[in-house]
Amino acid sequence: MKLTLPKGVTARSFDRALQSFSAIVGSQWVLASDEDRLTYLDAYAPGNAETYGPAAAVAPQSVEEIQAILRVANEHRVPLWPFSRGKNLGYGGSAPCMLGSVILDLSRMKRILEVDEKLAYCLVEPGVGFFDLYEHLQKNSIKLWMSIPANGWGSVIGNALDRGLSYTPYGEHSKRVCGMEVVLPNGEIVRTGLGAMANSASWQLSQNAFGPSWDQMFMQSNFGVVTKMGLWLMPEPEATLSLSTSLPNPDDIEWLIDTLAPLRLRGVIQHDANIGNGIRAATLRSQRDEWYRGTGAMPQNVIDDMQKKLGLGAWNFTLRFYGEPELNEASAKIVKAAIAKRTNAEFRETRWERGQPAARDSGAGVPSVNALQVVNWRGGRGGHIGFSPISPATGAHAIKQYRLARRRYEEHGFDYFGSFTIRERHLNHVTLCVYDRDDAAMTKGARDLMEILVKDAAADGYGEYRAHVMYMDHIAKTYDYNNHALWRLNETVKDALDPNGILAPGKSGIWPKASRGQRA
Repeated sequence: MKLTLPKGVTARSFDRALQSFSAIVGSQWVLASDEDRLTYLDAYAPGNAETYGPAAAVAPQSVEEIQAILRVANEHRVPLWPFSRGKNLGYGGSAPCMLGSVILDLSRMKRILEVDEKLAYCLVEPGVGFFDLYEHLQKNSIKLWMSIPANGWGSVIGNALDRGLSYTPYGEHSKRVCGMEVVLPNGEIVRTGLGAMANSASWQLSQNAFGPSWDQMFMQSNFGVVTKMGLWLMPEPEATLSLSTSLPNPDDIEWLIDTLAPLRLRGVIQHDANIGNGIRAATLRSQRDEWYRGTGAMPQNVIDDMQKKLGLGAWNFTLRFYGEPELNEASAKIVKAAIAKRTNAEFRETRWERGQPAARDSGAGVPSVNALQVVNWRGGRGGHIGFSPISPATGAHAIKQYRLARRRYEEHGFDYFGSFTIRERHLNHVTLCVYDRDDAAMTKGARDLMEILVKDAAADGYGEYRAHVMYMDHIAKTYDYNNHALWRLNETVKDALDPNGILAPGKSGIWPKASRGQRA
């Protein structure tokens, strides 16, 4: 990949910055060859990946090295793009918003600093992945369970910072964060919450301390580099009980949401329940050309035949109950009775008790990368890009979103791949556009589809909660109350903390003053 420098950075200044970075971390950890730059491109780029390509990468191993790197970046006005492991696939991965940024690769910072079994928390560095933490818990026989996203390849910190999700009682990861250590753009170190006390005894135990709370300010922002994070873990339950079933008709989603959402709000269902459509499940078991070789979206009769042969429904879901066996049985009975009012679908029941192996179907946090198989659906060099608007947890909103999204997907020649996650009061409608990156027309169709989905959702008052780097500005623009007052507040804070604009310019649509002309 050819070297491209960011606007305003001269070749002389860039070379001096790289020399200084080498003096800080060692020349072997400054990665600036054509091959190095290629490795940091967006793996699933919906178009020319080099549009968001880096100029180089630097990989520190300590907080002190990060501080020194920031000093150099400020001196030479070199923009940095930090990430924990770069596995946020479908959202840009390791690629920066600003072309020519230097990647600040934190994957070497892999220490698990503390795990407290009694009070159920951990303190980790950004390079710690879900597999690393899981193996640590297993090796040391620590009776704590993790919450794992569909792709367990990534960083524990990185996933929480981007508000990643799972389907356990601890599935909203950003809510389980308690205390961060952050290096600000000027190199100063701050600790949030009770960590602001030098001798704090409760840094990872209370999310509320004195004064403003900054933990959420560092979520999806470019205000600092998170170097440590406390995260609450789930005490191993006495038992779990899982109920799995499927429903035959696409429109069943309306009554199903209206049935399950009140049970989630009341706490009968303890976790964020996920309901996925048949194509979503089929992508993990097969490829599209096994069922359909025609152009455009798969016809409904083909989908019906595929679902029948794979034993799937139009919607498929598992509900899981955690705790004392008697309570699990009682909660499951309430749920089954509620669903039985609308369907005679049978449930497959799976039980687990403490002392048995913690398999994935037990509800334990066992990481896996099986979800990555979805990119094989269309063949070629597969990729995917997601759109996941938030709406009220009602059947009326669910059916409206489903019908509009499916129509848009099919208009652009794509199969509707969707799921609804029921949170306490809202829904995440997760849709995924899977495409063949070797097919230029299909890739362009994916880009066009995403732009239309953003506009459709905004028109109906549904906000997207995370974004691919290509669409960060587009989505930030939809948050338009009072002439985009929130956007202006974010950029005011950005200019105060990062006057030289060197840290992740463009992240979540937040551009520093010097480069606001580069908004999409």
